[in-house]
Amino acid sequence: MTGKVYLVGSGPGDPDLLTVKAKRLIDEADVVLHDKLPGPEILGSIPEAKREDVGKRADGERTSQEYTNRRLVELAEAGNTVVRLKGGDPFVFGRGGEEAEHLAANEIPFEYVPGITSAVAGPGVAGVPVTHRDHASSVTFVTGHEDPTKDESAVDWEALAATGGTLVVLMGVGKLPMYTDALLSAGMAPDTPVALVERATWPDQQVAVGTLETIVDVRDEESIEPPAITVIGGVAASRERVAAFLRNGRNPADER
Repeated sequence: MTGKVYLVGSGPGDPDLLTVKAKRLIDEADVVLHDKLPGPEILGSIPEAKREDVGKRADGERTSQEYTNRRLVELAEAGNTVVRLKGGDPFVFGRGGEEAEHLAANEIPFEYVPGITSAVAGPGVAGVPVTHRDHASSVTFVTGHEDPTKDESAVDWEALAATGGTLVVLMGVGKLPMYTDALLSAGMAPDTPVALVERATWPDQQVAVGTLETIVDVRDEESIEPPAITVIGGVAASRERVAAFLRNGRNPADER
């Protein structure tokens, strides 16, 4: 009998932010194929015997998507209950849509289990709301890590510079110079506030703040590394007004 695959979002990394359903499915699964982004405590709670690491990292260590797709089908066809565990939400720059299509094409039953997206939760725990009536009535989520086989970027940074809302860039700390230059060239003000949130909600969370003009230097000075979220817009300045009162005991949103 064919098994079933669950495309599960683990949230930003804090195990307390796993949904009840996600936790139950992880416990019941025969196999958990996971990315690098679920928090270390979440991964550490899963017995090693049923964990398979199919993650990717910016430094080149990676498991091909083709292998992951094939492995999901193999495990399900062998009758296993499989959790495909992803950081954040599977359908927010998580390639969950691609995996769902592959499973459907191979007639494998699957279910999507939403997770708290780090695009909202990451800035939030650092004291940065992605919308604010005084600063941003819209928010745009952008990937900073597009398919490398594309001939050109599908992101229109010039158009984004004119939106006037918040820009949240996921997986983009490595390409920060590229898109900050593009936004400056498109006319976005150099003093636009910017916040970087590294490993949001993880025990070693770090936050750095600057402006569109200074944030690359700030990133280097503070040694901000992937995985990190970039928040561009007036909302990023609100952090300084609330940071002293944040009480995320396990997630100290403090600059180095």
